[in-house]
Order: sequence, then structure tokens, then C-alpha cells
Amino acid sequence: MSYAHKYDVVIVGSGLGGLLCGAILAKENLRVCILEKNEQIGGALQTFREGGQTHDTGIHYIGGLDKGQNLYQIFHYLGLMDRLELTRLDSDGFDNILFAGDDQVYPHGMGWDSFVERLSALFPAERDALLKYKEAVLKACGAFALYSLSPEEQYDDMELLALSAEEMIASITADAKLRAVLAGSNMLYAGVAGLTPWYTHALIINHYVESSWRCTKGGDQIARLLAREIKAHGGEIHTKTEVIAIHQEEAKAIYAETSTGEKIYADRFISNVHPAVTLDMIDGSALRPIYKERIKNLPNSVSAFVINAVMKAETTLYQNKNYYFFADDKVWDTTTSDERWPRTYGLFEAVPRHGTHLEALSIMTYMEWSEVEKWSNTEHTTLHEVSRGADYEAFKKEKGGLLLARVAERFPDLVKNIESWSASTPLTWRDYIASPGGSIYGIAKDYHDPLRTMISPNTKIRNLYMTGQNIKLHGVLGVALTALVTCSSILGRDYLIAKIKQANEASA
Repeated sequence: MSYAHKYDVVIVGSGLGGLLCGAILAKENLRVCILEKNEQIGGALQTFREGGQTHDTGIHYIGGLDKGQNLYQIFHYLGLMDRLELTRLDSDGFDNILFAGDDQVYPHGMGWDSFVERLSALFPAERDALLKYKEAVLKACGAFALYSLSPEEQYDDMELLALSAEEMIASITADAKLRAVLAGSNMLYAGVAGLTPWYTHALIINHYVESSWRCTKGGDQIARLLAREIKAHGGEIHTKTEVIAIHQEEAKAIYAETSTGEKIYADRFISNVHPAVTLDMIDGSALRPIYKERIKNLPNSVSAFVINAVMKAETTLYQNKNYYFFADDKVWDTTTSDERWPRTYGLFEAVPRHGTHLEALSIMTYMEWSEVEKWSNTEHTTLHEVSRGADYEAFKKEKGGLLLARVAERFPDLVKNIESWSASTPLTWRDYIASPGGSIYGIAKDYHDPLRTMISPNTKIRNLYMTGQNIKLHGVLGVALTALVTCSSILGRDYLIAKIKQANEASA
């Protein structure tokens, strides 16, 4: 494999954050090299083929892509919007909340007027509470300048960071069912009672209420378009290249070392892998042990068990919406793997490639790392296809059967019409995206000490930066905003935001 003598920027990891940083910096005429250990780029954007269908691994829908909205502006600046193939979800109910023993479907309408009106029809006495909820969400979003792509990163209300999502919703309405409905899509951020901040809920919910979309041909098209942008500006992407160390001298990174012993030099380095994994790569004493211990001891969010199913042909109409199901109204208490598992799931249909009938879908529920820890010394990827044994396959079959039985309680015909299915576990998430414990959303945010879990993209090594879902916020939008913060450390925030604004104004 051939590398240049030296690059302007080497990026470790080709997840969305790494690709966005690569595209932004390459667009600014910096010579970029991205190093990815897996065969496929994209991290959680990766897809795979099975049963004749393409399955998304982690990105089942995206928000904020109407013209002028925040993610649209970033993607437009990078030349993606004219090439992305998107399907807008059902405006009357893009997300739909379901509860066991309750036949009612509780829709989240697209656009705040629709959101309020749709739920007011089911909770007529709570209309004022719904308007109050809307205003509280918008106030939280307004307190984060970068969320609106303002050049200054500021918090207009520091107390906002220390609010609990569960308690904030409870303060808005006394109706227990409505509280559960408003928090019903909390699988988007692994919401936990007594932990999840209000701002996390507000930023993510607003993003999807503004507009929600599926990638018509899979989320990996985002990765492929970003890769094309990087290469068009002279950047390089090397797959099957695992970085094992970042060597530094006098608090300055000098080169990245690969598992095959190659040394790749650069003026700057960006790590798109989990901070704890990044710290394990760094040699020398530039980072204080107390800092390393603090980062490594931060708790991570829960992992997931996911069924990817292929449907029998021409049996089930595509619904163009998502469903979140709960076994009861305790929607903040669903992440624990116990005898009640699974207590919740999200059901995400893939846009049909042909006709109007459903061809593939994903069903996601939570799963704790302890469930698969006995196989933790094994690794299975497309590059290391090592069998974990018959007991692991039996485990997946058993858990998959339990999840499908839960889904059949509400969607019996859907389950009956599944042709075949496969499952991924926390081990899959760990192996493919290098996330400790298979964490789906990285470091868990905690409203008790919010700044502790907001990690700076700048490190004590002056030319080493971090990016990705662990730094500021997860999800496609959160990672995109974090990439802007990381690149701003190199290019300047005012300059970068101005370039994004200019690109969008020119096409207005």
C-alpha cells in the first residue's frame, strides 16, 4: 500500500465524523488521508447484503434535511444534497408510539404544528401542555448556537444543561400516558431515568420533528458521497488499515503506526474512534494518567440487539413510518436485560426497491454487554470471519425468537410474513465501530454533571484532535455538528460557518 511522505491531516476511522472532517478539510485544500481498519467505510453508515436485500446497520432515518435546516446546510455545503436519494416519512406520523394492552397509535407529526395538532386530537385537555412542550424544546435548541449554525459556541442558559429529560417532561404535563408518548422515541438516545439530560432529548426530537427521511438506497450512500468528495479534492482513504499507535514527541503527534508496521506522518491527526480507544493508542507521557483514567471511566450508553429481516414477496405493504413499542408506560426503564426482556423495540422499514410492498426491515431493542461477555475474546468481521461457536448462534436464535414474539403481539401478520432473518449483538457493534461494550451512542450524557461528559475535541497533544459521537452529541446531526467543532479547531469557527452559509445563500 502506498502512502505519501507526509499529509496535512491523518484521520483515524472512517465513521461519519471522520468522513465529514475529511471532506471539510479536503475542500479547504488540505491533503487528507483516512485510515479505516474495516473493509467497508462508514461506521454505523455501513450496510450489508443478505437474502437478496440491503440492510442498514445503524442509520434507519435522518432528520433536518429540508432546505435551510441545519443538516441540510452542512450536507449542501459538501455537495451531497443534489445526489442523496431520500424518501420523506409520513408527515402525519413519522414516529408512532405503541403500548401493550392499548390499541391506540400515538403519532408524532412532522412539523411542530402537526405534532401539536395530532396529539391534541388524542389528548384534548392537554393542548396547552403540548404547546408548552414545543416551546421548551425550541428554547433548549436556541440555547445552543452551533445547533443553528451560529459562529459562536455558547450556552445562553447554563442551568439548561443540568435539567433532567424525564423530570422536565413530567413538569409539563401530569398525564402519565402523554408523558410516555412524548418520550416514546427515546431509543434515539437510549433515554434513562435519572441520567438523560433534557437538552439531549430536545435537540434530537426537534431535529426529527422538523423533517424526517429515509435514505432510499441505504445509509451507506452518505459514506460513498463523502468519500467521492474527499477523493475529488485529492484526499485518500485506505481500508483494511488498522492504526495501533499514534506516536508523539514533546506533546506533538508525529506519525500513526499501523498493524503492519507502516508509519504514516502528518502535521495534524484526528481520531474518529472512541476516546478511550484513542488514549490506548497514544504512547509517551503527554497525557496525564488522571485524564486517561477519567475518560476511560466514563460510562457508555447501552448496546443493542438487532434483527434484520427479509420479507416474503408481495405480502406486506410498506408503511413509510416507524414504530416504537413499550411493554408498559415506564418508557425510561427499558435498557436493562432481565427476565422481562425485551421491554421495548423500534421497528424500521426499508424503502422498497421495487413496487409498494415491504422487502426488508430492522427491529432494534436494547441489550447489555453482560449478555454476550462470555464471547468477548472473539472477533468477527468481514476481515476476520471467526466462528463464535454453536452456543453463540443458539443464543442469537433464542433472543431473536423472544423479540419476534414480542413484535407478533402487535404485528402478527408482519412476523408471519418474514422469510428469513439474521441478528447482530453488542459484539457486532464493538467489532465494527470499535465502541467499548458495543455502546450504540458512545459515552452516556448525564444531567448531574453535563460538562464532564462533553469532551473537548482538542487534546493535550497540540496537533491531535478527536471527533465523533462521543465528543458533543450522537446521531447524524450530532456527529455533523461535532465535526464542525473539530474542524473549527483547525480552520477557525467563524471562517467555517461563513463558508457553509455562503454555499447555501448562493443556491437560495
